Amino acid sequence: MNVELYEKLCGLMGKENVLQQEPMCAHTTFRTGGPAQLYLTPDMEQIQSALELCRQEKIPFVVIGNGSNLLVGDKGIDGAVIEIGKRMSQITIEGEVITAQAGALMSAVASRAAAASLTGLEFASGIPGSIGGAVVMNAGAYGGEMKDVLLSVTAADKEGRILTLSREELELSYRHSCIPEKGYYVLEARLGLRQGDKEAVYDRMRELKNMRVSKQPLEYPSAGSTFKRPEGHFAGKLIDDAGLRGYRVGGAQVSEKHCGFVINRENATSAQIRRLMEDVQAKVKEKFGVELEPEVKFIGKF
Repeated sequence: MNVELYEKLCGLMGKENVLQQEPMCAHTTFRTGGPAQLYLTPDMEQIQSALELCRQEKIPFVVIGNGSNLLVGDKGIDGAVIEIGKRMSQITIEGEVITAQAGALMSAVASRAAAASLTGLEFASGIPGSIGGAVVMNAGAYGGEMKDVLLSVTAADKEGRILTLSREELELSYRHSCIPEKGYYVLEARLGLRQGDKEAVYDRMRELKNMRVSKQPLEYPSAGSTFKRPEGHFAGKLIDDAGLRGYRVGGAQVSEKHCGFVINRENATSAQIRRLMEDVQAKVKEKFGVELEPEVKFIGKF
C-alpha cells in the first residue's frame, strides 16, 4: 500500500480509523471473508475527503454499512473498504421527523422512535442492518418497508457532491432503489412517522421480536433472508419443497428452522456459502422453473 496515501488517510481521520489487512469476518453478519487491504471508518465530516482521496489515488473502494447482507470472498478485498458505521450514527428527532445518519442501526432508530411515542417503524426493530443499507435495498419486514416512512435522503455522488433526493427520486420498489445504479452513497435519511401510543408501539415491537425468535435461526451467523421473494412464491417454501431443508456444503447450511435462511452452521467459508446458494438456485430452477435472486451481495475475491 502506498505509504503516502496511508499517511494522508491517518492525518485525515486518525490512525485508529485506518486499518490495514483488516479481516472482513469481523464486519459481516455471516462472520466470513478475507482481509481488506484498507479499512476506513470516517465520520460525517471526513467521508467526502476519504472518498476524494481514494479517487485521486485511483484506489478501488467499496462503501459498506453494517455488513448484514454481504458475502465477502475468502481472498479478501483489494483497495479500501469504507465503513459508514458507528462514527456516522447520530439520530435526532424533531416532532414526527427522525433524521438518522446512515450508520445508525435500524434497531436503534426504531427504539428511539418508540421512546418518543412515534409509530410506523416497528417493522424495522429487528432488521440487523444500518439505515444507509436499508435505504439502498428498500429493506422491509412484516408488512413494512423503508419506502413507507422515507421522506428524503442525503447522499454523495461519484464526484463527491452532496445531493438531497426525495422518496420519488429514489425509485423505490421491492428490495430496490436507484442508489447502486447511480453510484450514490447514502449519508443521512429523514423519516416521517406518526404520533402513537408508546405502550402499543412497544407491544408491537415485542410481538415481532417473539415471531423472529420462534421462526428464524438467530442463533447462527447469517445474512437474514438469503433470496428475494420471487413473484407469486415464497423463497423459503420453494427451497423446502425442493427437499433442501438442512442441506449442507461444508459448514454452510440451509436452516432447518427457516429454509429462507442460509446459515454459517460451523466455521463455513464464503466459498462454501456461495456454492450452497448456487446449488439451491439450480435445484429450485430445475424443480419449479423459478429463478431465485440473491438478496445477499457478493464482494471481494472468491
